[in-house]
Amino acid sequence: ASAAALLSNASSLSSAECQEKEKPPKATEKKVTKEPKPNKLKPPKAPGEKLHQAAAKPPKGKPASILTRVVARGRFQKVPDSLTLTAGDTLELRCRGRSVRWRFPAYLEDEDEGRLRCVIKHFERHSQLLVVNSRAADTGEYSCWSFQCRDSECQDGEDRTGKAFIFFTGQELFVPTEDYYEVVQLRTNHPTLLPCQVTSPLAKVTLHREFPPEEVAVDGIDISYDVKRGFVIHRPRPSYAGSLFCMASLDGMRQISTKYMLIYINYPSSAPKPTVSASAATVRAGENFNVTCTVFGEPEVAVDFTWEYPGQQIGRPPYSRERADLVRRGGQVQQESESILYVDEARAIDEGLYSCSAMNLQGTTTVSTRIRVLPATPAPRGTRSG
Repeated sequence: ASAAALLSNASSLSSAECQEKEKPPKATEKKVTKEPKPNKLKPPKAPGEKLHQAAAKPPKGKPASILTRVVARGRFQKVPDSLTLTAGDTLELRCRGRSVRWRFPAYLEDEDEGRLRCVIKHFERHSQLLVVNSRAADTGEYSCWSFQCRDSECQDGEDRTGKAFIFFTGQELFVPTEDYYEVVQLRTNHPTLLPCQVTSPLAKVTLHREFPPEEVAVDGIDISYDVKRGFVIHRPRPSYAGSLFCMASLDGMRQISTKYMLIYINYPSSAPKPTVSASAATVRAGENFNVTCTVFGEPEVAVDFTWEYPGQQIGRPPYSRERADLVRRGGQVQQESESILYVDEARAIDEGLYSCSAMNLQGTTTVSTRIRVLPATPAPRGTRSG
């Protein structure tokens, strides 16, 4: 069927994933999905296209992909890991299986855009994804996976998946975004992605700083480039903070991407590991005591403390003091963060569990200690003078 015929009823369908149509009657399904045997395939007439004619067996241990591309009526092509098409081309993919799910670029999920350009049809033994009026924004990974069903039981597995990265080249060298600036966090010990996705694998892409204007060196170690993702900063550092952008050039065209505002955050490697101790485990009523919560961690990593204590239920307000200092432990410089809770003139209500929660960007850890309050010591009796 032509693309126009397949899309004629698209406006009346739901838009959960592209546009999905139910299985047609069995006779129709057989007519639409019957594929010629491999040895009857003919080379495509379109110049530059290569058709896999031989039914070659996949390497041992590597299952055959269930994803194929329809290049013409009755002619099919194994989809390579990456494929380059021209914006405006029609893309028709088929995924073998009785129960198939698809994943595709986000623009095709847009209710206003995707519903008029993308249709999914499910048949008895395969599923079809059709994209018409393709755009640069449709560049990305297309994948499907099928469930193996026997009777009423279905299960999925790695041997029933297929995926391909498809470029749609045109006048736009970058996949368009809605934002002029995008804020990106540079986290310590965590790779950072600048997702300036190009629409052609042939484009030459460089990374630049806006102020001062200069090209950022890409050495493949600290920073690397992936044509399917963008630039990856493997070792974030404060010097990378600021406004950066990507520049692509191809066939005399030169364009820049969205600008990325990089903010450096000294991100901890793990949640804090606090310890708690009291000046005394047992006190008498009327005495003062304190409870200290201590965390040793990476320098310049903020730690927030909160307390829970018995006197809270009556609004008893002890006070606390916090500090953070650099210390040397085990031959390493660490940050010692500390919170001290002071309780003056202990009362019976102050007896119980004192809990300290220490929190950083990786999580929260709580530790506790118990305080016992005894009755006040009776005042000594005065002596009677003679």
